[in-house]
Amino acid sequence: MAQPATIVSRPDPAVVLELLKPITWFAAMWAFMCGLVSAGFSLSQANWPVFVAGVLLAGPLVCGTSQAVNDWFDRHVDAINEPNRPIPSGRLPGRWGLYIAVLWTGLSLVVSTALGIWGVVAAVVGLALAWAYSAPPFRLKENGWWGNAACALCYEGLAWFTGAVVMVGGLPDTRITTLALLYSLGAHGIMTLNDFKSVDGDAKMGVRSLPVQLGVAAAAQLACVVMAVAQVAVVALLVWWGKPTHAVIVAALLVAQIGLMARLLQKPRELAPWYNATGVTFYVLGMLVSAFAVRALLAGG
Repeated sequence: MAQPATIVSRPDPAVVLELLKPITWFAAMWAFMCGLVSAGFSLSQANWPVFVAGVLLAGPLVCGTSQAVNDWFDRHVDAINEPNRPIPSGRLPGRWGLYIAVLWTGLSLVVSTALGIWGVVAAVVGLALAWAYSAPPFRLKENGWWGNAACALCYEGLAWFTGAVVMVGGLPDTRITTLALLYSLGAHGIMTLNDFKSVDGDAKMGVRSLPVQLGVAAAAQLACVVMAVAQVAVVALLVWWGKPTHAVIVAALLVAQIGLMARLLQKPRELAPWYNATGVTFYVLGMLVSAFAVRALLAGG
């Protein structure tokens, strides 16, 4: 006689960590670092408790919250696309996915108080976007235009803004904010590439991601154009601001991306993970170069 399946009442910590997806924290923590650098961060003068709180908030907490929220409200879609994820596989039992999302939201808000009022505001906005992206009644991800914009703003622009706010203790220079917004625009394309892995489930469940709306080939072309246009604007601004060397470096990184994009467009669905590991690396390096350019401007250099 077959033995009944063992019912797990509490999740394994390793499964909880899998739910929070540490690999996704990098983008937000990198953008936070760019914000710090652009506003004049110095290792010798760093307020380390605040720095650590900011890194934790950008990556493991707010980004981790967004992953938990997304996996809970996407559990039916994931059962089609990625059935081995913690929730659809049953390794995260009951409503634990929701409980963790709520707990991480509260913990994020508590940690944000260490960053001052603007840090709290940034955390509230980021968490609101995280819930609005996945949860009803908004569920922005139902439309790839809005959902990708919310993700890109949260992962790149808001994290960059938070780093700058932590550094200056108030609203940052408009040039910092402009760069953060432009790189958020470009990240909309990166988010589109991330949707390729779930096209089948999205189509069946009525999630109108851009690959579903436009088709994989057209969505890939759009993603590449969006990423490139944002960086062209950055290069133009750096030249205008009197930083031609930084502009040339960002332009060279963009040229490298365009070469990789040409290969991506041949088989976008299959090569999207490859591009995320190669082309996106050049993209985020350009972010840091731009951050150093603004840092030099604000220092009078």
